[in-house]
Amino acid sequence: MQRKNNLKTIVNFLYEVGTAKNIVRSHHQTINWSNDTIAAHSFRVAIIGLILSNLEKVNEDKVLKMCLLHDLAELRTGDANFLNKYYRVENEEKAISDQWQDIVGGKKIISLLKEYDERKSREAIVAKDADILEQIFLQKEYLSHRPYDFKKWHIYHEKKLKTKSALKIAHLVFKTESMDWVYDFGGLLKQNKHKKLRK
Repeated sequence: MQRKNNLKTIVNFLYEVGTAKNIVRSHHQTINWSNDTIAAHSFRVAIIGLILSNLEKVNEDKVLKMCLLHDLAELRTGDANFLNKYYRVENEEKAISDQWQDIVGGKKIISLLKEYDERKSREAIVAKDADILEQIFLQKEYLSHRPYDFKKWHIYHEKKLKTKSALKIAHLVFKTESMDWVYDFGGLLKQNKHKKLRK
């Protein structure tokens, strides 16, 4: 076993973390134009979790860590869609332990990820809702041109949400196009331009 202050162990681990940007998520099997990675997914889950934790008034530091690290074990187990999971046995607990046991602060992270998996604390519930919401956003981005598929997947994932804030966001995602933020910003720029011209 490596010592926890062994910087070479830490460097190797951080190189491993960097591979998250290379792993395309497994829904590419059925949505073959998708190209999102574990790194991209985890980043937006963390942003959603930060916002949700404030809306739900829970410990944002804990939620943020759960969101950022919740899929790190997949660097060793691989990502799996619902078809894959039906047939294969994963050992995420071992992957998490092997990744973190020799890293400084690793015991706290192992404990935190166990709490996330158990879904008993409010923070774990909020973090999981953030994970589900990210998938809901993604489905809107990828399947808006296929309303039948989008509606089926949206309903399926929305049923899994536990918090009021996440449910409200999911309802709004259903009604909002993924490019609205660009058009809304464009409208704002146009308004500002007219104001300057009037001056």
